[in-house]
Amino acid sequence: MSFLGRFLNNRKGQNEPIIPFGRYSDAYKSDAQYIEWDNAVQAFEEENYLQSLEHFLEFLKNEKGNNIRYWIDRGVLNFEIIQGSKKIIGLTDSKQVEIEAKVAQTDGLDIRFMRQLMERNYELKYSRFALDENDDISMRFDTDLIDASPYKLYNALKEVAINSDKLDDLLIDEYEVLMAIDNQHIEANSDTEAAVKYEFVKQWIQKTLSRSEQLNKKELEAGEAYLLLDLTYKLDYLISPEGFMMETLERTHRRYFSRDGHSVKEKSQVMRNEFQQILSKTKEELEKEFYHTIATFGITAPVNHDKVVSFIDGELPNMDWYLRNNYPDIALAIPGYIAGYCMFEFAVPQPDKELLHFYFEVIEGGYFRALGFKNDYYNPDNGKFNKSAIRSKIQYIAKSNRKTFPNINPNVSILDFKHLQSFAHSYMMMIRQMDLSIE
Repeated sequence: MSFLGRFLNNRKGQNEPIIPFGRYSDAYKSDAQYIEWDNAVQAFEEENYLQSLEHFLEFLKNEKGNNIRYWIDRGVLNFEIIQGSKKIIGLTDSKQVEIEAKVAQTDGLDIRFMRQLMERNYELKYSRFALDENDDISMRFDTDLIDASPYKLYNALKEVAINSDKLDDLLIDEYEVLMAIDNQHIEANSDTEAAVKYEFVKQWIQKTLSRSEQLNKKELEAGEAYLLLDLTYKLDYLISPEGFMMETLERTHRRYFSRDGHSVKEKSQVMRNEFQQILSKTKEELEKEFYHTIATFGITAPVNHDKVVSFIDGELPNMDWYLRNNYPDIALAIPGYIAGYCMFEFAVPQPDKELLHFYFEVIEGGYFRALGFKNDYYNPDNGKFNKSAIRSKIQYIAKSNRKTFPNINPNVSILDFKHLQSFAHSYMMMIRQMDLSIE
């Protein structure tokens, strides 16, 4: 259930890998897609229901269009929608819309997972978990065609897609009697990519936990939390895991920000425990969660640039104390936390999305080089930045987004290349000062 915003390095003449980073969002629709939505609404109001559904499916297509397939056979509109590891099958005749997603194949009914699914049904608004004729777990939704407005269909399909995609890996991991079903479309990572991800997962977690143990917990309670939060969102964005690891990172996020009365120190201990659980997994167990998928629906909420600015303003000044008191690693974790949190929690405007991704390219250059990217923005051996390449990439991002954001003009002159911490601080300030107004 990953985000498939496949971010290509746009430098011409370079053949670099196509690798998904972060969480997919369906917030980045084209003008043509919004026209399809308007046509779907209009056709539904005119009672041209099948025509409305065709426009609706065109609206749902992702950039490549490989997430949707539909055809009409003897007056019945059939369609398939891909969401991560799941395929949602639908058909529409003259009376009804019926939708089903196979979640897992059963080799025996276990009262534990059956109770769990029944409890989840109470949380659903449109769909339901059920057993099909083979006693396999599925999610279903149906409605009369005259009630199947684009608004209702969007919410119902999103509910089926998000829940079925998220739950399949978790159920299969927890119950031995369950097996994967209808996932032939997923694409396993190459051996090289899977190995690189596994090694960096171990390296990043071990380094952070080791550093956490060295800190004076009373004086550096917040600093430890920054290190652990930076790690959480870095793993989510750069590794884009599925199943157990993805759920662990989401649970870490939820538990830290829950208002449960626990102190920051206690929440940091919870995060450390979660990361230890990831380390306890074998190489084979983790690598099976590294795969490429196609997505239709996203779970991140669209926000404007002001939200990003506000988050930077709230966190970036905290770098100063750690720099003055000689904690450069904690200071660097703060802009990493800013970038990672924004990509985890929000669907930020396209320029912010590309610039925050580029931040990771610079700061985590070793990871990108290991994956096969020709990354030469920062040399950790001598601490030198490729200033011209960094400025050129930022200006390229601005130019490619200027049609939508005519006032965008990142002030690259404020970038401070003395060291990683000064660069990170100045880079966030550059993003903060951008004008993304559309008038």
